[in-house]
Amino acid sequence: MATEYERKRLENIRRNDEMMAALNVRAKASSLLSAATAAKRSRDDSKSFKKKKPKPATTTPTVIRKSLRTRGLNPDSAGLPDGFSDFRMGSQITHHKPSPKKQSPRLLAPLPFDSAYEGDGSYTQLVDTLLGVESKSCRGKLVKGETGSVKDENESPMVSTRSTSRVSKVSVKKEEPDDSFSDCVKKEFDIPVKPEKIEFDQDLLSLEPHNVARVVPGRIFVVQFLPCEDAKMVAAGDKLGNVGFWNLDCENEEDNDGIYLFTPHSAPVSSIVFQQNSLSRVITSSYDGLIRLMDVEKSVFDLLYSTDEAIFSLSQRPNDEQSLYFGEDYGMFNIWDLRAGKSVFHWELHEQRINSIDFNPQNPHVMATSSTDGTACLWDLRSMGAKKPKILTTLNHSRAVHSAYFSPSGLLLATTSLDNYIGILSGANFENTYKIYHNNNTSRWISKFRAVWGWDDSYIYVGNLSKKIDVINPKLKRTVMELHNPLMKAIPCRIHCHPYNVGTLAGSTAGGQVYVWTAK
Repeated sequence: MATEYERKRLENIRRNDEMMAALNVRAKASSLLSAATAAKRSRDDSKSFKKKKPKPATTTPTVIRKSLRTRGLNPDSAGLPDGFSDFRMGSQITHHKPSPKKQSPRLLAPLPFDSAYEGDGSYTQLVDTLLGVESKSCRGKLVKGETGSVKDENESPMVSTRSTSRVSKVSVKKEEPDDSFSDCVKKEFDIPVKPEKIEFDQDLLSLEPHNVARVVPGRIFVVQFLPCEDAKMVAAGDKLGNVGFWNLDCENEEDNDGIYLFTPHSAPVSSIVFQQNSLSRVITSSYDGLIRLMDVEKSVFDLLYSTDEAIFSLSQRPNDEQSLYFGEDYGMFNIWDLRAGKSVFHWELHEQRINSIDFNPQNPHVMATSSTDGTACLWDLRSMGAKKPKILTTLNHSRAVHSAYFSPSGLLLATTSLDNYIGILSGANFENTYKIYHNNNTSRWISKFRAVWGWDDSYIYVGNLSKKIDVINPKLKRTVMELHNPLMKAIPCRIHCHPYNVGTLAGSTAGGQVYVWTAK
């Protein structure tokens, strides 16, 4: 017997069937389903009989990309402007040759100041200052006076009258050389016996806020003082091809604070050389392959030399303003005659780039070169001829050598290498060598350290990764002092000591800043 719930369920089913029958829902649904099936069958049939597009008669072959190196060609990548690696592993040195591509087009013509000037305001004050120091007292040779003090040809004292307040602290006197240097006299070199020692208290050095400035916008590769006693001016060249001048004696804030910026090159500036007998003529070299002469009188950057290869170093021999000595490409050494406008000698002195060129101040025929091939060499230029100069001695490092500079007396040579050593050469024929440990491992964004001599043979100054300047005593073979100041907020990678004003040195950074330390 059916329950009440079952009877209601059956009644609802019957009522729904009657309603759907009245609306004819099932017939319409059946017709819609038949139409959809027919349409799908029609589409399938059209796909089956659709003509395929014919393939072209010739097809483009698939090109597999291969690097230039795998094809046996030199890589053509701009990379870093300096484009090299200084790592030396064992007996092999890995390096990449710089690309000939430049950061910007070169101008193979004289460049007027108006076109090269990038600073604010005018450069008139700079021109007046450089022309104003054109005097014999600024360009005379240093000679020893009767009292033993260092003077120039015209009897002007080495320490200027403006600095008489510190004469009691900074003085010059004769001193017998160290026993290890007493036999440094042979006809082959004609080196003086008694180097002079400058008594100077390193604790007197100080850094003042007004002696800190950003001179150029890019990483500094070279910094140089104007070699004049009566003017305190710094020149700096950076990675971007800029050359900046900073007149520290300028007190006029409206005159760019004494900073004047020019862009004579399109790649890193490798060297800045002030003409020995004309301080208003400044020679600059660059990785863009150009050597320019900044002629202040004519207000133009003249073009002295051009090449498709990078120029990594440049120097002039003492008392020889008519010749340029520079290293270009990989290990090539060139001597250029300015009067004749041609190369007089061209040799391959090293296997890789020449990073520095220096001449013995007492014997200009003795030249020192440093190279990325891990060597520093001494050469005798008196043997110049068809063959390359005679090599006198070689100091080997396990990694790239970035500098080799003679001491003021010419008795010592200091090298700086990425193997974390500073090498010292001494002796009659520079046959005595030893090395002093110093951390020289700068990053790729910081210019490599170059240890420089102070005002005598007593101390060497080199940058410190802790934003300091290390003072190294070559006799004690260690760091004896650190110059540090809260104002120096970056690593002073490149350093230069003022050639006349004892106690004045400049440290430059990767950010374009220059810190000038002075004697109190």
